[in-house]
Amino acid sequence: MLLQGTVVADAETVVEDGAVVVEGNEIVAVGDREELVETYPDRERKEYDLLAPGVVGGHVHSVQSLGRGIADDTSLLDWLFDYVLPMEAGLDAEGMRIAAELGYLELLESGVTTAIDHLSVRHADEAFEAAGELGVRARMGKVLMDTESPDGLLEDTQAGLDETERLIREYHDTRGGRIQYAVTPRFAVSCTEECLRGCRELADAYDGVRIHTHASENRDEVATVEERTGRRNIHWLDEVGLTGEDVVLAHCIWTDESEREVLAETGTHVTYCPSSNMKLASGIAPVMDYAERGINVALGNDGPPCNNTLDPFTEMRQASLLQKVEHLDPTTTPAELVFEMATRNGAKAAGFEDVGRLRPGWKADVVGLTTDLTRATPLHDVFSHLVFSAHGDDVEFTMVDGNVVYEDGELRTGDADAIRRRAREYDLPIAAD
Repeated sequence: MLLQGTVVADAETVVEDGAVVVEGNEIVAVGDREELVETYPDRERKEYDLLAPGVVGGHVHSVQSLGRGIADDTSLLDWLFDYVLPMEAGLDAEGMRIAAELGYLELLESGVTTAIDHLSVRHADEAFEAAGELGVRARMGKVLMDTESPDGLLEDTQAGLDETERLIREYHDTRGGRIQYAVTPRFAVSCTEECLRGCRELADAYDGVRIHTHASENRDEVATVEERTGRRNIHWLDEVGLTGEDVVLAHCIWTDESEREVLAETGTHVTYCPSSNMKLASGIAPVMDYAERGINVALGNDGPPCNNTLDPFTEMRQASLLQKVEHLDPTTTPAELVFEMATRNGAKAAGFEDVGRLRPGWKADVVGLTTDLTRATPLHDVFSHLVFSAHGDDVEFTMVDGNVVYEDGELRTGDADAIRRRAREYDLPIAAD
């Protein structure tokens, strides 16, 4: 297949009249349109105004998709323990499958080709199967919670670790490498030391398995962990083995100097979730400080109940604007930097070495967008447009691993209308007050 249009190959490279040639699940050429059409004359051709790497959702909760709008205007711990966790606890296997499918549908429709997905305690198989069938690339895992958790989610420590190991053996590095496992403790508040150390042992026991959890999102969370352990959150996670190049920590808003040194020294990845952080009034992550220290910062939407959208372009816009206000500096977080967070940085965090840029030999994760829009007219700078003007609705084409999964408003790997219908009809186990 030969894809034609203005090619945004990465955060530094734009080919105005370009093309991307895909063979199997790889990109074989990126460059001038005329030259590539002449070199590959027999390829099926598709044309879009903009072609870009698939966006990486650096922290999402696909299985919370049915809870969009049930917990607005609440603080984080109330939001979590009074609304979202009870909802997760009440989801049966059917509900989990519907929620996962709905989440992946929204991601693919919006140009997200890879997700670091934090599931729930039960019925994780349903999400793994949904991700495999709908075609998203994912680093995902079952949640572990063995203390301070509501009925239906609280697990025996060893039972949770055993179930995690079963899921690793069944799903890790499957679907041609498109599905990868992340050991996923909820956060330090709901996990014992035994559980957290067990997570590290499992990650070390299986090649390529990573760890994904929340950290230092809220001041009350940080205070709770310090009261229990005598250590600030990042120091506690470091002590139990949950830092390192194979660890992705979502949020990391309330960190001090010594904790940031740990993140930098260990190569731990951080995911910035600006919309969620604003909506829950959690705070503003010090992402420019992280970037200056060499810490890899990805970008994520978090879950639909605290965003309330999985549109990655909206998140890019918020990511930049929030930092500009925080620093009172309009030059901070330029569009190119934010685009890098949303693509290559996210792929690094997810552990996909050949994802996040359009380059020969890399995986064919490509999105095509229209610019035939009033808000794209005139289009002076493609990075400015992608970060500050574009919407997920602009996406007309999504390819993952060389497979066209979404095109011209239609999901190619499933029945989008049926997914939405089942989501509307499902009896959600908790409703907004």
